[in-house]
Amino acid sequence: MKNAFFCLVACCCSTLSWAQNAPQLDLPRIQITAGMYLIDTQVAATPEQRSTGLMHRRQMPAGEGMLFVFNFPSEQCFWMKNTLIPLTAAFVADDGTIVNLADMKPLTTNSHCSAKPVRYVLEMNQGWFDKKGIKAGFKLAGRPFAAR
Repeated sequence: MKNAFFCLVACCCSTLSWAQNAPQLDLPRIQITAGMYLIDTQVAATPEQRSTGLMHRRQMPAGEGMLFVFNFPSEQCFWMKNTLIPLTAAFVADDGTIVNLADMKPLTTNSHCSAKPVRYVLEMNQGWFDKKGIKAGFKLAGRPFAAR
């Protein structure tokens, strides 16, 4: 009986350890727009989802991103620990206006922060915003940015 308990604990712990080192793939999705461009976003809205983000992923399809949603506007800072793909973070105000953009290098712990308090951060493959001519001041549209 004692050995069975230790086996159960060991199995659970190894499963938990694996889950922490695997990408999260089952997040809710919504569509937002950047002008004429449709973005299919995964939504990271809980503390656990936000802390894992896009870690451990080897790729992200073009036109997809991850929208981090916080409870209230504040300075948001992101890093790329355990993130394998180069990303650009768009720090976004409540009305959908991009406050600032930050290119982020994979597997680094440098902080990339919003220039002012924001509730949303949209991560896209690095270069996506540049290729579309999207800069700070551009306004995103969609359900999260509807009038509050």
